[in-house]
Amino acid sequence: MQFIDWLRVIVLGIIEGVTEWLPVSSTGHLILLDEIWPGNTQIFTDDFTSMFNVLIQLGAILAVVTVFFHKLNPVSGYKTPDQKKNTWKLWGKVIAAVVPAAVVGFLLDDWMDAHLYNGYVVGAMLILYGVIFILIENRYKNRDAEIMRFSQLSYKTALYIGLFQVLALIPGTSRSGVTIIGALLLGCSRYIATEFTFYLAIPVMFGASALKLVKYLFVKHMELSSSQWLVLFVSMAVAYAVSLFIIRFLLSYVKRHDFKAFGIYRIVLGVIVLLFFIIAR
Repeated sequence: MQFIDWLRVIVLGIIEGVTEWLPVSSTGHLILLDEIWPGNTQIFTDDFTSMFNVLIQLGAILAVVTVFFHKLNPVSGYKTPDQKKNTWKLWGKVIAAVVPAAVVGFLLDDWMDAHLYNGYVVGAMLILYGVIFILIENRYKNRDAEIMRFSQLSYKTALYIGLFQVLALIPGTSRSGVTIIGALLLGCSRYIATEFTFYLAIPVMFGASALKLVKYLFVKHMELSSSQWLVLFVSMAVAYAVSLFIIRFLLSYVKRHDFKAFGIYRIVLGVIVLLFFIIAR
C-alpha cells in the first residue's frame, strides 16, 4: 500500500472516532467517503469494505470502556455494595434496551446490506432526522426533564429506547442520534440520553462486529490478508484515540447546548449528498 492509501485509512479512523458519538451517522459518513475517495481495490474489496465499516467501530467502543470503566464495573473494589447493586441494575437496563436491535439486526443484516447501503438512503435519513432533531428541540426547549438520574430510568423506558435504536439499522440514521431522540421523547435529560447511548453502544457494536466477522470468515469463507488486518488495526487505533476526546467533548457540550446544530449539519450534508449522487449518477 502507498502513502495515499494509509492516509485514507487514517482519515477513516478519524471520521469514525468523530461521527460515531456525534448524532450525525458514522456509517453514513464512511459510505460517503468510500464513494468520493475509493480505496485500494486490492485491499478494500466489496466484502471487506462492508465488514470494515462495522469492525472499525470496535476502536470507538474501547474508548467508551476506557472512559466509563469505573462507572460500568459492577465488581469494582472501590464501590460500596449499594453502588455495585446499582451498576448491575444499569447493565440490566442496557441489556433490555439492546435486545430489539440485536434481534432485528440479526434477521435483516444481509437484506439491509443489499438494499439500504447507498448514498440516496444516507442522504434522505440525514435530512429526515436533522429535521426531527430541530422539531424536538423547539418543542421541548423549556421542558424540565423527568429522568435526571439513571436510578429514575425504568426497565420499561430502557426497552422503549431500545425500540428507537432499531431505526438506526438504516444507514444515515445515526445510532447515537436516534437513541438520543428516543430518550428525550421519553423524558430523559440530554445528559442522561447522551450517556445512555454510549453504554448501549458496547453490546450492540461488539455483537454487530462479531456477526460481520463470523459471516466474512466462516459463512463467505473469505480470508483476511496481512495488509487487511493491519488496515483494521490502524483504523481502530485512530478511532479509539479520537473517540476519547469526542466522548468527553459531547458530554460537556450537552450540559450547555441543545442538538439543533447537529440537526442543521445533518440537513445541509444530506442535501449535498443527494445532489452529489443525482449529478454523479
